[in-house]
Amino acid sequence: MIATIAGWVAPAATMIAAMMTAANLGARVTGWGFVVFTIGSIGWSTVGLTSGQTNLLATNIFLTLVNIVGIWRWLGRQRAYEEGAEAAAEKSDRSPRARLVNATGFAGLPLVTEGGEKIGNVVDAMIACDGGRIDYFVVGTGGVAGIDQQFRALDADAAQLGKDALKLGISQARFEELPTIAPDDWPAEPPPAAVA
Repeated sequence: MIATIAGWVAPAATMIAAMMTAANLGARVTGWGFVVFTIGSIGWSTVGLTSGQTNLLATNIFLTLVNIVGIWRWLGRQRAYEEGAEAAAEKSDRSPRARLVNATGFAGLPLVTEGGEKIGNVVDAMIACDGGRIDYFVVGTGGVAGIDQQFRALDADAAQLGKDALKLGISQARFEELPTIAPDDWPAEPPPAAVA
């Protein structure tokens, strides 16, 4: 009976956990993905123990330990970092200084037109070492789930960074005229046409 239940729980938990961690939706979701992975590895360990598959048992005992490290990293340390950054951003709303946005929060930030229409997402930001100024954003548009997506370098002066989105400071047509870049070969500087 236990082996049968474990035989169903183990693969289901493993598939769900893989989707949760692969989606990269933040520390909390990734951390809970490792919790579900742990359930799966315990299930696989049970299957290995009850069926006499010592390799399956040994592998999943090791994976259970790895998953516990993942839980600590993502639900413990990384979650605390993200909450600290969120607290600083919220406090900056009430401060006379400029609004703060955490650097790791750039990835996934929606790219919107001046009218608020979403046309893509920020992939990352490149920051100049002398002065810490954002030089340009790499933004992705089109495609489905990252497949067949086009990437462009958008000069920081051609956009306005907000709390919940990056707003184009140029027309969408002008943005679309920017040259595309390879996902693994970004420029040392954005193209001049990007400057508003």
